[in-house]
Formats: sequence, C-alpha cells, structure tokens
Amino acid sequence: MTIQPDKIISFSPTHRLQWEEAQQKNVILYPEGMVELNTSSAEILKLCDGTRTLDQVINELEQKFATTGLSNDINAFLEVALHNGWIRQD
Repeated sequence: MTIQPDKIISFSPTHRLQWEEAQQKNVILYPEGMVELNTSSAEILKLCDGTRTLDQVINELEQKFATTGLSNDINAFLEVALHNGWIRQD
C-alpha cells in the first residue's frame, strides 16, 4: 500500500487516538492492544481526520512548526500508519 497524495486521509474507525495519562503520551488503542506515539507521530495522526490530503497535512505541519522539508518524514510515517491499518484512504 502506498499513500495516494490526492486522496483524503482518515483515521481508522477500528482504532482510537487518545491521550493516555498513565504513559503521559498519545496512544493508539485497538482491540489487540496499544501503541505509544511520540509527539511528532501524534501531531501527524491528529490531522488525519478525513478532511485533508497528504499535501494538506504536510503544509499544515510545516506552518504550525514554522519549518520546511518535512515531506519525506511525514510521508514515510503515513506509509507505516497505512500499512498498520491506523489510517485509510477512501
């Protein structure tokens, strides 16, 4: 599976992204367990709300953090997220 740049990215309905107080970090919860996320990963996934394409996610994060050149890292992470079923593209 490969991220399609022109398709909207949505978080999986079978997973839940939430702040976990015990771990003091964002996590992905799913029936088989939990994945702890670093801050960058959580920021990316928060934007996968069914309203943005890959380019829109990249642009928003580059504006938020006043930087450029995040495209490769964001794309690579979203490829992993897609492969793991955390996100989908319809």
